Amino acid sequence: MAEAADLRRMALALPGTSEAPHFDRAAFKVDRIYVTLTGDGLTANFKFTPDEQDFKCQLAPEVFAPIDNSWGRHGWTVATLAAATMGDISLALETAHAHAVGKPKPKRF
Repeated sequence: MAEAADLRRMALALPGTSEAPHFDRAAFKVDRIYVTLTGDGLTANFKFTPDEQDFKCQLAPEVFAPIDNSWGRHGWTVATLAAATMGDISLALETAHAHAVGKPKPKRF
């Protein structure tokens, strides 16, 4: 069983990661946000590709589920921490972190 403190510790150990408030959540980012943690620490939202999301949700449906909105259709996936192993969270963080490195936000005009 993983806890919010575990996710926070593992995320901040990844190269270049910083933590900042993001609405009612804590966001972990490098060049882009790759995971957010709810204020109550019960769930986290990870940025995967749609294929990675599908794989995670099939492999561990008790842990991972697509977010039920347009963000979810782009790969954002909710994880229930109490159902997750430390390995689940570690692999999810590494996968999401890899997508955030070296990809700055697009400029808006």
